[in-house]
Amino acid sequence: MRKAIDTERTLNMDKYKIILFDLDGTLSDPKIGITKSVQYALQKMGIDEPNIDKLECFIGPPLQVSFAEYYDFDEESTQKAIHFYRDRFKDKGMFENELYSDIPLLLKSLKEQQYILVVATSKPTVFSEQILKYFNIDQYFELVVGSNLDGTRTSKTEIIQYILDKYNKHRLDDFIMIGDRKHDIIGANNIGIDSIGVTYGYGSFQELSDSNPTHIVNSVNEIKDILLFS
Repeated sequence: MRKAIDTERTLNMDKYKIILFDLDGTLSDPKIGITKSVQYALQKMGIDEPNIDKLECFIGPPLQVSFAEYYDFDEESTQKAIHFYRDRFKDKGMFENELYSDIPLLLKSLKEQQYILVVATSKPTVFSEQILKYFNIDQYFELVVGSNLDGTRTSKTEIIQYILDKYNKHRLDDFIMIGDRKHDIIGANNIGIDSIGVTYGYGSFQELSDSNPTHIVNSVNEIKDILLFS
């Protein structure tokens, strides 16, 4: 099991040049907007789920995966549910959201140290860009890469690979992925880059640990400790 901050690995953290951030559960807490939009979609599909806490499992993974996994929807039903979800999310849900404490300061500090910052999210790119602008943190990111509205490029492995292809003059060692769910860590491991799992989001310590991240941290400040003060 990895320690919260692996001191052996932090001796050489200045090697990183490009930092990939997940969005939901890493930069911001989107619980209300996502769970209420899922609740709305389920209602439209004839399913009543009054407890939005039970829908936290939808935060992070692609919707295609979650509707199929948790409600056994076939492909047609999944697409209908996603349509209903987006109807509410684009009008209201994306703004029922708040930044985690110290995220703006972290991003400002990293940018001042000449890091290239990229968002790597399974959320559609168009929604992700609007959320970053809403929080006034879009200025810190050189690139935002999410899924496509047609349901393609939803896996973190695909998303991370797309980013690496954009920065193809860099080595794998130049990149690190930061996220709160196993999908972020698995994607990083599949591509061969380092990762930081954050426990303040929606993945448990056990989920992250089982996925074998390079580091596990419990707060935004510990991300800063790894990247800026090692």
